[in-house]
Amino acid sequence: MTEENNDENNNAMEVAADATPSTDLLRAMGKFQRVLVTGGAGFLGRHLCRRLIRDGHEVICLDNYFTSQKKDIEDLVSHKNFELVRHDVTNPMQFEVDQIYNLACPASPVHYQYNPIKTCKTSFMGAMNVLGLAKRVKARVLQASTSEVYGDPDRSPQQESYWGNVNPIGVRACYDEGKRVAETMFFAYHNQNNVDIRVVRIFNTYGPGMHPFDGRVVSNFIMQALRNEDITIYGDGSQTRSFCFVDDLVEAMVRMMAQEDDVGPVNIGNPNEFSIKELAEAVLELIPESKSEIKYLPLPGDDPKQRKPDIAKARKIIGWEPKVQLKEGLSQTIAYFKNLDMGRYKKPTDHTAHENTEKQSKKRKLEDGK
Repeated sequence: MTEENNDENNNAMEVAADATPSTDLLRAMGKFQRVLVTGGAGFLGRHLCRRLIRDGHEVICLDNYFTSQKKDIEDLVSHKNFELVRHDVTNPMQFEVDQIYNLACPASPVHYQYNPIKTCKTSFMGAMNVLGLAKRVKARVLQASTSEVYGDPDRSPQQESYWGNVNPIGVRACYDEGKRVAETMFFAYHNQNNVDIRVVRIFNTYGPGMHPFDGRVVSNFIMQALRNEDITIYGDGSQTRSFCFVDDLVEAMVRMMAQEDDVGPVNIGNPNEFSIKELAEAVLELIPESKSEIKYLPLPGDDPKQRKPDIAKARKIIGWEPKVQLKEGLSQTIAYFKNLDMGRYKKPTDHTAHENTEKQSKKRKLEDGK
């Protein structure tokens, strides 16, 4: 086992050793569940799978490996309570399960803008297929939605009652609107067919296990600092984000699935707000040997200026708030990236995820003038 597994898989070592509650005991207590996790080999999915295995449940991990690979979950493959299925959620599926976590969809601009049509289909058809399965087998199904349903918000913090400010034809629309229509599908199935749903809106999440080339700001800054490359900030760095450590996020999802009081949507994120420039400075502070300097580039199209969740609902319904603060989480994530075997990862394909607003604006003006 290579060293990079040490940070991400600390808990996985316990899983492999079968340090889990007795399945028979959980059955007798009425707490045992057969759980399907779509997108289970992805960053969030594999952390969730490991947590569910540690809790003593049977887990079916479904993934098409578009943004992940089988090696990412090799520690789970031999576990008696784990089953791995290669499948695309845009196709119907047949399983007998008690719970479904629907995490299947590329979440990074680099990945979801690579094939916008596929991203739309994954959100819409994936939601339709997991909801159809949940209806047939009477399973509870949780939708991993996103803060991107708020678009470029004109209010802060963002509450669940806010309808958002989304460009339906912009470069991010395949993801933003795909997730919005997935929520629509979830509530339509709930209201019309009484399907037992839960919906969480996930804000920026980071931690060990992130793909080094996923294009997200945390992984970008860490990789650039470790390679002594310029840290690229798009815009002037004043745009803000909130960063939730992955373990906190998984805890919230498990709690949301278990509670009986509210179907959602519920914001899940860290309400502490940081500018992108502050994040870059924090990364450089934690990697003092780095020779990187900050470089400013034009802002991408439709890039949100502000992200800050109101988590009052999460506090009330599931008794949750994040425990890991930014510098602690960054330290663990940096340690993971320092030990990463880069030979396991493909470099990113050409993309226009950071196409700037000025270029798009000029294009629109030319089109309007015709």
